[in-house]
Amino acid sequence: MNIAIVGTGYVGLVTGTCFSEMGVNVICVDVLEKKVEDLKKGIIPIYEPGLEEMVHRNYAAGRLKFTTSLESCLDGVDIVFSAVGTPPDEDGSADLKYVLEVARTIGKNMNKYVLVVTKSTVPVGTAQKVKATIQEELDKRGVKIDFDVASNPEFLKEGDAIDDFMKPDRVVVGVESERAKDLMEKLYKPFMMNNYRMIFTDVPSAEMIKYAANSMLATRISFMNDIANLCEIVGADVNMVRKGIGSDSRIGNKFLYPGCGYGGSCFPKDVKALIKTAEKNGYSMKVLQAVEEVNESQKSILFDKLMKYFNGDISGKTIALWGLSFKPETDDMREAPSLVLIDKIVNAGGNVKAYDPIAMEETKRRIGNKIKYAQDIYDAVLDADALMLVTEWKEFRLPSWAVVKKAMNNHLILDGRNIYDRKELEELGFDYTCIGR
Repeated sequence: MNIAIVGTGYVGLVTGTCFSEMGVNVICVDVLEKKVEDLKKGIIPIYEPGLEEMVHRNYAAGRLKFTTSLESCLDGVDIVFSAVGTPPDEDGSADLKYVLEVARTIGKNMNKYVLVVTKSTVPVGTAQKVKATIQEELDKRGVKIDFDVASNPEFLKEGDAIDDFMKPDRVVVGVESERAKDLMEKLYKPFMMNNYRMIFTDVPSAEMIKYAANSMLATRISFMNDIANLCEIVGADVNMVRKGIGSDSRIGNKFLYPGCGYGGSCFPKDVKALIKTAEKNGYSMKVLQAVEEVNESQKSILFDKLMKYFNGDISGKTIALWGLSFKPETDDMREAPSLVLIDKIVNAGGNVKAYDPIAMEETKRRIGNKIKYAQDIYDAVLDADALMLVTEWKEFRLPSWAVVKKAMNNHLILDGRNIYDRKELEELGFDYTCIGR
């Protein structure tokens, strides 16, 4: 089977590489010539465990190819996946200009039937816009060529995307025809051999499922952060509360961990986009508005605790940050809580010295030398007045606290992910604070 993937960002590159791993002939398309040439040389633009080796293997086998020309490969493929970016517009809605440009290119150049699949996270109604755009270009050419448009939202977790794609718990596909359904079943059958869970829906429902899923997960996070903040006030322990409610089979224990706010490329963007979609249709998503408000406030909670500890004055003090990326096993800095903390600390006259196993280069690209970058976790805390745990990378879980204590000027630890033992640290002479206890 031959397919094309347009867009070699996070979703497009993982999707194309995983399909090629299963024997599909994949052409990945991107308008950025340097990016395409780098990929041909084995230079991967994102960090995702296992991805680099898989790209190298399938490119060498000839199943995975890279090009800047969608036009040149349309005649040789059965399916075109659109995995281009849908960044937030100024009003928070998803910007569809790249999605519709792909549709225009297809309409201008297709000569035979093709199934066009939106893989990007797009608002409900996007597939109809894609369909209309392709048809408009065909009408301009004065040709009649059959095509279908489908929706196949992705549910990849950054840091675990390869496993998610290769062993999906479900594959959601919105289709309008049996022909499109048959093609998608054929494409995904190798992934479903042990757990055949393809969910076929109408196209608008598939588009909504992605937004609803991410918004539900974001809601659980903000809910637990709200509960954690109240726990601190009333003297409860949010970890005990989390275990108590998580044991209810109707609730479950996933995404009930409080912290210093969610970030990344999906949750913030998708919550905003769904709120905006509702507004455009005359409806107000009151719950999601609260979810977003809680999350923005939660990103400042470690800073607020820091300022309280130092009586509102951190001028000249050095704050160590362990972790910069929005979550472990990725270098993604989009909407990362660390960026909010850095801005607030620097604006209050403090200095930041940070360490992250993967994301420091990406942080430098975004903010330059606004902060100091450490060589390791112990270098980060050298002469520090406080330590903030922002991202729960595995290597931060069991440090040598004796070394940390000796290196620091002042022994304050602000645990933004609740991974440390309060009793242990207090016995060692640290001042310890976390979220919701």
